[in-house]
Amino acid sequence: MSTDNISQQFIKLISDSLQLSEKQIRNAIQLLNEGATIPFISRYRKEMTGGMDEVLLAEAKELYEKLCELAKRKETVLSTIAEQGKLTDELKSRIENCWNMTELEDIYLPYKPKRRTRAEIAREKGLEPLAKMLMKQNSDDIERLALGFVKESVENVEDALKGARDIIAEWINESEAARNSVRNVFAREAMITSKVIKGKEEDGQKYRDYFEMSEKLARVSSHRLLAMRRGESEGFLRVGISPDDEHSIERLERIFIKGDNESAEQVFDALEDSYKRLLKPSIETEFASSSKQKADMEAIRVFAENLRQLLLAPPLGQKRVLGIDPGFRTGCKVVCMDAQGNLLHNETIYPHPPQNEYQQAMRKVQKMVEAYDIEAIAIGNGTAGRETEQFIQNTRFDRKVQVFVVSENGASIYSASKIAREEFPDYDVTVRGAVSIGRRLMDPLAELVKIDPKSIGVGQYQHDVDQGMLKKALDQTVENAVNKVGVNLNTASKHLLTYISGLGPQLAQNIVDYRAENGAFANRKQLMKVPKMGAKTFEQCAGFLRIPDGEQPLDNSAVHPESYKIVETIAKDLKTDVKQLIGNKELLKSIELKNYTTDKVGLPTLTDIVQELEKPGRDPRTTIKVFEFDSNVKTIDDLKIGMELPGIVTNITNFGAFVDVGIKENGLIHVSQMADRFISNPAEVVSLHQHVKVRVLEIDAARKRVQLKLLGKE
Repeated sequence: MSTDNISQQFIKLISDSLQLSEKQIRNAIQLLNEGATIPFISRYRKEMTGGMDEVLLAEAKELYEKLCELAKRKETVLSTIAEQGKLTDELKSRIENCWNMTELEDIYLPYKPKRRTRAEIAREKGLEPLAKMLMKQNSDDIERLALGFVKESVENVEDALKGARDIIAEWINESEAARNSVRNVFAREAMITSKVIKGKEEDGQKYRDYFEMSEKLARVSSHRLLAMRRGESEGFLRVGISPDDEHSIERLERIFIKGDNESAEQVFDALEDSYKRLLKPSIETEFASSSKQKADMEAIRVFAENLRQLLLAPPLGQKRVLGIDPGFRTGCKVVCMDAQGNLLHNETIYPHPPQNEYQQAMRKVQKMVEAYDIEAIAIGNGTAGRETEQFIQNTRFDRKVQVFVVSENGASIYSASKIAREEFPDYDVTVRGAVSIGRRLMDPLAELVKIDPKSIGVGQYQHDVDQGMLKKALDQTVENAVNKVGVNLNTASKHLLTYISGLGPQLAQNIVDYRAENGAFANRKQLMKVPKMGAKTFEQCAGFLRIPDGEQPLDNSAVHPESYKIVETIAKDLKTDVKQLIGNKELLKSIELKNYTTDKVGLPTLTDIVQELEKPGRDPRTTIKVFEFDSNVKTIDDLKIGMELPGIVTNITNFGAFVDVGIKENGLIHVSQMADRFISNPAEVVSLHQHVKVRVLEIDAARKRVQLKLLGKE
């Protein structure tokens, strides 16, 4: 099959799967193959793809990659069968027209090179003709049939029959009809069971919900399946997947048993052996793999959505911030930063036990706020976080200072990382951690991109899922978030620039180096002077890089340089200039967009341009709000059933949302306690870092678990 035919076949398959036109898919795949990124295509090539968003583009890309992988596998299968001299025209046609990996492997199974099986040994003894005779199920005198095969390597009749049954068992295992029949029973009826391994009851207490559990595989939730598999990998649980064996064997009987005689009995014995020894274990492995993959995909989807919300959390913006990494014995590390996030000063205070230098710590913080013109304070939400927040709330300042509690998730990973050492070679991990907390308040996106997304702590079983799939999904989520917001070309760090469409680590470093040597970029065109910046890369990245107060006003917008001439023409037609046009809603409303369409630029792009001109460089993120916990609640012992408390959503899973109510342990709002109606996905109701009001339903102090009910949200 030619490459063109395969490509056309791919496009049709993807088009059918996503229910989009073949033209949309063809153009999207073409753009991706030419090196265009998903953020670029979704933002600046809407006419070509019919407005496909990041999600659809990612799905199309994944399907295309899977089909390429399948095509490669087909080449291997065809060449292997051809080498054996068994590739008929009919078989070749079947393989070429097969676009399902499971079906392809079923077709290939009889020809697949295998280790020396029991059936292979029986064939070497010359017993295949006997197996064929038995398979016809015509004879009632199997002893007479078998006697003809008793010789040196075959000791007696039973030895001959046993070998023949081994061959029949392999035939049944390699039969597509048999495998699909057993698959159907697994799909409809299979149960997943988990049992505690004897003697592991005490050590495996955290898995006690799964010590004796049985559930229909088709209905098991992803988090429960992943919990069982983790318990299995840690050596506490034994997990199995099994259908109704009798039902499976009955279905196989209907396919293979054709008579009612001694030969048929031999075939039935071979069938039972094939099912128990070969078919069932093989299909169980398939279903274990596919159910795990499905659970992985669901967990990764939840993780990616949580990460997206975290990255797009409201920024405080460029304000002078005091960051605090709280602690008891080692004290609270305090840093003062300017509006650009540069470290100006750091010291340690000891307001908590065992030192209890409360007044001294208070005076130090007051002096720092005054000396460095501090506008906001960011406090990490880890150990001693609540106590430190209370301490700051009790401190009087000479100005209005906003106080925020900031998630510390991943801050310790950052502070010990190579990135942190490069940024702050002369400071220890505690100072770096405090800086990270302060910067997270100013711009969560810019700071969080420095941390491996897996370590940010908003996932579910992130260490148990397929790590390649996880990395791909999270990297794509970060890339989409960074490009959705856009970055300031003159202040963005190397790590932030790395995620900009088309750049990557080397070009990001080159931009930072160029900036250091030549000063701030005056316009986007200057990017072409950066080493290794070609026209294609410029096309991909330029629209996502902003230059405030530059020579060209459009450089501080999401309008792509390729569209500047359109904007200039519009301004000229309206008898004004670009600068006057930006932000002028009356003028912008008067534009007849259809007058500016071309064969390449349609209404979707023109609409985007006008929206951008209304609010150039608009940040899609919302405004940050101050939050306060209930001052009477500091530990789990302070909770009482029926209490109504303010809280912050810290993590969202398939089964509910975790909420910080101001104690060490996060409470859980189970999905059933989120509304008075059925909720299938908690993300429909709450979002990460959302301020909520909850009621305490249950307190399990021994297991450190708190059950909550959602009462309201902001």
